[in-house]
Amino acid sequence: MSEYQLLAAMEHAFDHVVEASLALVDAYDPSHFPLWTLDDQGMIDPAQAKAWLMQALTDYWYQNGQDGRATRPYIGLVAGDETLMAHAREVNQHKKALSNVITQIREQHPSRMSEIKATLPFRHPLLHDHMMGAGLARLHLKQCWRHIPIAPAPVDRVRFAWYTSGRSIKKLSVADVDAMLSTFDADASHIRIQRQTLASLPADEPLAQIQAQAPLMRANLFYTDPLEDGRTRQAMNVSLPLFVPARHSSKGIVLPQCNLPPTAPKPKRTRAQRSDAQIEDDPIIPSLRIHRYRRSTEN
Repeated sequence: MSEYQLLAAMEHAFDHVVEASLALVDAYDPSHFPLWTLDDQGMIDPAQAKAWLMQALTDYWYQNGQDGRATRPYIGLVAGDETLMAHAREVNQHKKALSNVITQIREQHPSRMSEIKATLPFRHPLLHDHMMGAGLARLHLKQCWRHIPIAPAPVDRVRFAWYTSGRSIKKLSVADVDAMLSTFDADASHIRIQRQTLASLPADEPLAQIQAQAPLMRANLFYTDPLEDGRTRQAMNVSLPLFVPARHSSKGIVLPQCNLPPTAPKPKRTRAQRSDAQIEDDPIIPSLRIHRYRRSTEN
């Protein structure tokens, strides 16, 4: 697609995300569908439930000082009928379409990304007015396209736990790292030292670039009945309220049982370092978070 076609597709995809999200909130009846939130450590007052859900599903913004890797979590549980679940699935379909087209724009027209983040909200007066009133500057695209977690079948209980030791590892060659270092200031002493260090390595040595991931909440779902593939439980990362199919009791629709985790993760890693770790602890190229693989495990 041409640049114009990609930008038009992105605008339409964003429109669909917003409209489907608003339709989901509109379909939510707080007097009928129970809502539990982590912030409230329990069932939220029906009078405030709809406003909370609206905030969770339309918070698309960067805040001052926010880590670009992190998204603001809205941890909760919502029980809904098939109509509400269908609305949630439709939101996710549009979020996937938005993510796909933005990925294409990043690859083909990266210079347009800043403009996109600044201008998209103007398409929706509700979002633009909120952005201006709250002093917000631009879209946080990850918060736009992050999916609503949806359970595929009725759930008996959910166990939430913070996951704080996640990291992404990208395998690179020495040439890859050298090309990345070449984009830095060549006259800076710390860059010269790192390029000299890199030059001393074998050309075929694999290297690892490590990026620590922001803390996230993980939900372990225990299904009422086995799924079609025989599984009785499933783990999923959640940053938005988890939608589960309604289960009925004599008191009406009920939520699965769930634990009460801390409202925020512990600040320090508590899990011990594995003795069989394949990557050295200290980076050899600190500016790029590049580590060597331990010699005993190299192939």
